[in-house]
Amino acid sequence: MKDEVPNLKDFDQRLRDEAHEDLADIVAEEPTSKTQIIAIYGKGGIGKSFTLANLSHMMAEQGKRVLLIGCDPKSDTTSLLFGGKACPTIIETSTKKKLAGEEVKIGDVCFKRGGVFAMELGGPEVGRGCGGRGIIHGFELLEKLGFHDWDFDYVLLDFLGDVVCGGFGLPIARDMAQKVILVASNDLQSLYVANNVCSAVEYFRKLGGNVGVAGLVINKDDGTGEAAAFAEAVDIPILAAIPQNDDLRKKSANYQIVGTADSEWGNLFAALGENVAVAPPVRPAPLDQDGLLNLFDASETGGDVVLEPATDMDMRGSNAEPKASLEVVYDEA
Repeated sequence: MKDEVPNLKDFDQRLRDEAHEDLADIVAEEPTSKTQIIAIYGKGGIGKSFTLANLSHMMAEQGKRVLLIGCDPKSDTTSLLFGGKACPTIIETSTKKKLAGEEVKIGDVCFKRGGVFAMELGGPEVGRGCGGRGIIHGFELLEKLGFHDWDFDYVLLDFLGDVVCGGFGLPIARDMAQKVILVASNDLQSLYVANNVCSAVEYFRKLGGNVGVAGLVINKDDGTGEAAAFAEAVDIPILAAIPQNDDLRKKSANYQIVGTADSEWGNLFAALGENVAVAPPVRPAPLDQDGLLNLFDASETGGDVVLEPATDMDMRGSNAEPKASLEVVYDEA
């Protein structure tokens, strides 16, 4: 018997109806399934890979079974975990195997260290494809490898937050994850990205989605407080504040793991691991652009700039010529 084909018009109308429902009374609950699938988002270069490599290593030390999946086309999520070595990506390996008439096996794409299992989805070569589509293709391959039958306590997905296309929003749009963790620092651009992710979560909640935000990790925290103010404004908890520290910077640059009990930073990542485990997915309250700018000193962001409308004469420049007005002006009686 053939599968019934859904009526796309009915589906489209259902989405519209759900988008207008008031979901304010939805109460966020902790995930009930055994495996917690957590998507981590942040601006490129903000330190997601550093945070995740050390978090996953600490969780494994705490006795958890952890799978770390890099979903960034740069394929650098696992580099710290593997001492700087490049991990063969699923997409690249699949392409090579397909040309050779072979099937991809787990050992071709998944590797382990310190109790952490890790892999990279990868992406297309520069200028040769859509990174978001690469993410979708990568997850299709994971499903063929048996993703839904794997036995893990935590699956951590590292996503690039700068890009808002469908592929990178996959865990939120398709309820593939139970919760989202944001990584940001005390700068406008990283908080802009974090706010965008909050907006995406809110948008898909209005369409009937269930993914929530578990909280914010402040990385490279210099103590100025903007990230903490953002967390309070959008109503999400702070899971950890990783200080801006030269020792951390050097260890990260040298591919050294600090998320271990043997490190002076072990307690910080142990607390982060515990917070991540118990934090429920909550519904954020994203800010508008003015609200985001108000977290910063107006003299530093240009928040006190007033928009001055341009005129037709401005646009014409040297080509501007006065035109006779057709307006009728009456003398006062």
